[in-house]
Amino acid sequence: MISLIQMQYLAAIDTYRHFATAAEKCFVTQPTLSMQVKKVEEELGIKIFDRTRQPVIPTQAGIAIIEQVRRILKEAEKIDLLVQEMQQEVSGDLTLGIIPTISPYLLPLFAGAFKQKYPAVHLKVQEVVTERIEELLKKDLLDAGILVTPLHNPGIIEQPLFYEEMMIYTNMQHPLSTQPIINIGDIATPEMWLLSDGHCFRHQVVNLCQLHDLKSDVLPFEFEGGSLDTMMKIIDKEGGYTLIPELAGLEITNDAAHKVRRFSGITPLREVSLVVNRRFAKTNLLQNLANEITQAVPPDLLNKDRGVVVEWR
Repeated sequence: MISLIQMQYLAAIDTYRHFATAAEKCFVTQPTLSMQVKKVEEELGIKIFDRTRQPVIPTQAGIAIIEQVRRILKEAEKIDLLVQEMQQEVSGDLTLGIIPTISPYLLPLFAGAFKQKYPAVHLKVQEVVTERIEELLKKDLLDAGILVTPLHNPGIIEQPLFYEEMMIYTNMQHPLSTQPIINIGDIATPEMWLLSDGHCFRHQVVNLCQLHDLKSDVLPFEFEGGSLDTMMKIIDKEGGYTLIPELAGLEITNDAAHKVRRFSGITPLREVSLVVNRRFAKTNLLQNLANEITQAVPPDLLNKDRGVVVEWR
């Protein structure tokens, strides 16, 4: 019978793909970890890891075993969580991933208040792109993520939090800043700045505007980055326009409000959700986090019916 400790060793090796690193993370020596893994393999009569490869990877049989091991470890974790819930205690570690086009605008709204309300919770936040969040959730290196959905990923559970409008941000000298009616077709031009590939907001813009040729000879240079704030500063200086999410638009001061425009006849939305791996055990803690976020954003953003959700994947 495999022990929980041995299961933790197997999961750690799969996560870090390196025996020495896994041993360090498990606070044991490498010989101890290697011996325990070998013992498991001998008991089961199969090889779980291919040690001839660098980094170490699971064998085909090992992949199935490790998936089951992760489920068991998550179920075991629920024992402590059940005790906490019975004692009405909200505590523990919560590691959260959040994408760069949400992080600077949403985190200041809820993170401090959440910590004050639940001081026994250690909240750790990582700013990473969607694909990385999915990868870290699968390896149990994140508890939850905040990103744009739907993902269409069967291994992820999505809890929609709010819906923010996709708005136009334009240079004050650009005709769009005073154009009375703006249709989607009006912005599918070479004057549009886009985030670099890999950011879901870029893909939403491409899908919304049905952009096909993304190269432009009109813009002064090609921008490869993931910061909306940087891109807006470039637009202020160099001209052109882009799309921004509503929370970013709300931070713009009144004297620059004319730079932010809305579409006529349609309200494109992006769905922002709290996502977890299907093995996730900290359900009570997650719900407290979700409640804090929905209370922190403007009430209008909770209404899905005010527009049309634009998918990106």
